[in-house]
Amino acid sequence: MPAPYASDPSASRGRLHSEPESNTRSVFQRDRDRIIHSGAFRKLKHKTQVFVYHEGDYYRTRLTHSLEVAQIARSVSRALGLNEDLAEAIALAHDLGHTPFGHAGERALDESMQPYGGFRHNDQTVRILTGLERRYAEFDGLNLTWETVEGVVKHNGPVSAESAGPVIRDLDAEWPMELSSHASLEAQIANLSDDIAYTNHDFDDGLRAGFFTMHDLASLPLIGPIIELIDEKYPNLDQRRRTHEVIRRLIDHMVRDLISTTSQNLNAVNPVDASAVRDCGNGLAAFSKEFLESDRLLRDFLMTRMYRHYLVNRETGKSKRVVQDLFALLMEEPGCLPPEWQARFAGRDEKRQARVICDYIAGMTDRYAILEHRRLFQL
Repeated sequence: MPAPYASDPSASRGRLHSEPESNTRSVFQRDRDRIIHSGAFRKLKHKTQVFVYHEGDYYRTRLTHSLEVAQIARSVSRALGLNEDLAEAIALAHDLGHTPFGHAGERALDESMQPYGGFRHNDQTVRILTGLERRYAEFDGLNLTWETVEGVVKHNGPVSAESAGPVIRDLDAEWPMELSSHASLEAQIANLSDDIAYTNHDFDDGLRAGFFTMHDLASLPLIGPIIELIDEKYPNLDQRRRTHEVIRRLIDHMVRDLISTTSQNLNAVNPVDASAVRDCGNGLAAFSKEFLESDRLLRDFLMTRMYRHYLVNRETGKSKRVVQDLFALLMEEPGCLPPEWQARFAGRDEKRQARVICDYIAGMTDRYAILEHRRLFQL
């Protein structure tokens, strides 16, 4: 039985382009399926989080990360009586606009695009969903429901006029997104599921890479007591199983805290429907204050021991140079672009050329960007 504040697919605000709906799938299930079948989603397989694609088969990519976020979002939504399909669709779509090489690639592309409006991955995701995916006969983009698009636009919370990118502002003018309000509870859950997923898989990947050891983690809040409990119960456990036990129990702790705190907030506000969730003035999905303090220490540890590790810094530097080299060369020699990409700015101004080149690079996988750089810069 869905909760009264769950998003109701039969009450969806519809799609930007009107089309007949499925007889066998709800509108949110159809959104999810369109995202999974998109080219942008498939390319997440070779777009990395922290480690470049060739460094190991076990490190997370944007694809595995998105699947982990979706799984957590579905579990939390089920416990709260929300619409699991909408939460899953938002979780699967939220990273589609990321560049190759993670945040390093994004910073490099943003720096290159400063004279032409900059680059923001959330704006790029909306560009993909509303235009860059060209698969359907009657429209560009995926033509998702308002609720899914809203959840992507506001997956980090309300968007101010100053922080909204040009694509989101243009979309809001054509199809009002109610930017100043919080999104649905499903979107809020997808956002916090993202936090749960990346914190835990970064600890897992960092241990695998040897950036720190289980002994280093023993002094951290949340993790230390889990390690102590596991070592007491399984004193002879091998390291791989020990790591997995720590990560899965940490995820479980975070999920339970999110469900408990969100339930308390919902009981206090008692929203009568999904619109009341948006109108209540603050986000209802949340972690407890006690958890947030511990989580801050976990993130500080990862920042010091992993994200700023000299080996990561080396890859970050190389990745930025690949992206910036590609952008500079293609701006100077646009004839090096594939013909179908040249056609997108033929006869237009330099700003349009830059945006098309930005779209081209942002859509690359790590592997393709490295190969393209090699093709263009090496004899």
